[in-house]
Amino acid sequence: MISRVEVRGATRVSAETVRANITITPGKSFSNADIDSSVKRLYATGYFSDVSINVSGGTLVVSVNENQLINQVVFNGNRKIKDDKLQEAVRTQPLGPYSEATVEYDIQAIKQAYAAIGREDVTVTTQVVPIAEGRVNLAFVINEGSRTKISQINFVGNNAYGDGRLQSVIATKESGLFSFLSRKDVYNEDKLRADEELLRQFYYNHGYADFRVVSSDAALDESTNEYTVTITVEEGERYDFGPVNVESTVEGVNAEELKGLVQTSEGSVYKAKDVQESISEISKRVAAEGYPFARVTPRGNRNFDNRTIAVDYLVDQGERAYVERIEIRGNTRTRDYVIRREFDLSEGDAFNQEMIARAKRRLDALGYFASVNITTAPGTAADRVVIVVDVQDQSTGSFGIGAGYAAGSGGGFLLEASIEEKNFLGRGQYIRLAAGRGEESRTYNVSFTEPYFLGYRLAAGFDVFKNENDFDDDNYAYDEQGFSLRVTAPITERISTTFRYNYAEYDYSSANVAALSSPYRRIVNGSPWTRSSVSQTINYNSLDEAAMPHEGIIASITQEFAGLGGTSDFYKLSGKAKAYYTLSDDADIIASIGGTAGHVVKTSGAMEVFDQFQMGGGDLRGFERNGIGPRAANGDSIGGTTYFTASAEATFPLPGVPRDSGFRGAFFVDAGTLYGNEVNVTAADGVRGTDASLRASVGLGLIWASPFGPLRVDYSFPIAKEDYDRVQNLKFGISSSF
Repeated sequence: MISRVEVRGATRVSAETVRANITITPGKSFSNADIDSSVKRLYATGYFSDVSINVSGGTLVVSVNENQLINQVVFNGNRKIKDDKLQEAVRTQPLGPYSEATVEYDIQAIKQAYAAIGREDVTVTTQVVPIAEGRVNLAFVINEGSRTKISQINFVGNNAYGDGRLQSVIATKESGLFSFLSRKDVYNEDKLRADEELLRQFYYNHGYADFRVVSSDAALDESTNEYTVTITVEEGERYDFGPVNVESTVEGVNAEELKGLVQTSEGSVYKAKDVQESISEISKRVAAEGYPFARVTPRGNRNFDNRTIAVDYLVDQGERAYVERIEIRGNTRTRDYVIRREFDLSEGDAFNQEMIARAKRRLDALGYFASVNITTAPGTAADRVVIVVDVQDQSTGSFGIGAGYAAGSGGGFLLEASIEEKNFLGRGQYIRLAAGRGEESRTYNVSFTEPYFLGYRLAAGFDVFKNENDFDDDNYAYDEQGFSLRVTAPITERISTTFRYNYAEYDYSSANVAALSSPYRRIVNGSPWTRSSVSQTINYNSLDEAAMPHEGIIASITQEFAGLGGTSDFYKLSGKAKAYYTLSDDADIIASIGGTAGHVVKTSGAMEVFDQFQMGGGDLRGFERNGIGPRAANGDSIGGTTYFTASAEATFPLPGVPRDSGFRGAFFVDAGTLYGNEVNVTAADGVRGTDASLRASVGLGLIWASPFGPLRVDYSFPIAKEDYDRVQNLKFGISSSF
């Protein structure tokens, strides 16, 4: 027992701070364990380089040597990572103590930060410059080195699919010409684990239910600063679905009524995602009928002789558990509520594993996160569950550029640039700004979408546009400007509906009105014209992925009524659809067929040229915008009342080009027509093209999944056309699902 504590050697740190960090107090007995504990606590403060504790009579003597204090922390030689990012990574801070152990930790933290951007051979040293009164300046000297590349990605044990096909499945890519933009060739152990899961899902959805990843590793050749990634797999046998059945042990749940919800069918290729969709549909139906704790469990019975898997969906009563809280971790940019709203349950609701799986699918589909992992932990009571959501934010902004070239009359280069952000300010909002310029046109567009309007799963937004067109060869010009207000509501996971209010104003002018056909003379003299309309669109989307679909259907049908004020009075009905199918999995050849159609009828008076349909460009490749359809003898396009198109296309990897480069070729055939007329014309106009004359074209395309977005170049050659049609052989632009 001691009577007092004496502190020696402390100058900048007060004696009271030292006494507060020891466990020994005067008047109370202590042991050697207390001395050891006190020494460790003093070291842990980081203020001292040496600590000793001794007893002299009734006095406890605490002798310390103080660490130097940090005056300033600087980073030298860093160009790829800014100072503020490195400052967040290190523990050493200005006005804090200098510690060799902490500095060594900081060196490793800086190296890890550089490894994350693909620079494994970075070197970090330090310089310590003493200044007055025990203070020092600390400099981290960084030699960033060269980018660490991935020279090869090899697969071992794969027989059903070649290396090239499997490389297209995983997120890690071999280094190439544009890798410095995409950064997909940066090795990361967590990313490699995620690639294993992508491979599992790929094989499970192609019939290989026994597939497993045996091992995956990356070897760094320090002499070349390049990784070689090797993934060893065991594919197993390919299975089809056997008999499928639904059973229920829950009183009141009719298994026969649930069979219609099953997405799997006997004889088709086994796909894990079809099993998951079946579980989801059955779970939603059972929960809606008042059984929140019911659980749907699939049981697979393999028949090794005929390589089939019979699936029984068992509906039974799960454990009664409730959600205590939803804990979100790892989001540095995305707001918590953006993640929480993707869950169909909240604190206090019945725990449902299928709802958790559904939330994960939604979070993955947002595109905001590099990874999403949802786990559960025990709550404060036996019937309480904590849902833990671990996410990793990723970049959601993009820059796009599109170009086109039209040959012949009114031709020239067209260029459009756009900037979009899918997760604006971390709020999950979408914003897009675009501007285009051509020899005869200028376009400006602004779009904004709030995906959860007023807290409901309603995507509300607006679009504002302005188009300026000068058609010198056609002797007229017009400006078009307006806006639309829209709201989209989901009906099912695949079906949604969109309601819009549309307003547009058209202002036509001409330096030689007499040279125009009568419909254009009328709208020039009557400018400006306005259109006020409402429309509804029903959308269906079952694509397996948005960027490069291999299977599924995307379709929409739209009806529009104009006549809520303004000068336009009509009813339009139009639709489009496109279906994808994989012709060869290993060769990665994807086929698609699509079609569009539309018809407009006047509801009052006569229509004008801007009320009818125009066609060309993206609708029918090989023809320029407004390139086909009814046309006056002087070349004026007056549009048509009815159109339809059909197209077939096959895309494939380019031979001899690494698939990781993102380049694909395409061969396509388009056909269609635009005909009919409800615009008032005179006999002198000599209108042609009001009949359903078929146009057709064939062509080749080059698609590049570039870091800026999917770019595409098409060369089309019309094989069926009219003399008055306008051709556009070469077209550059942004690739899209339609």
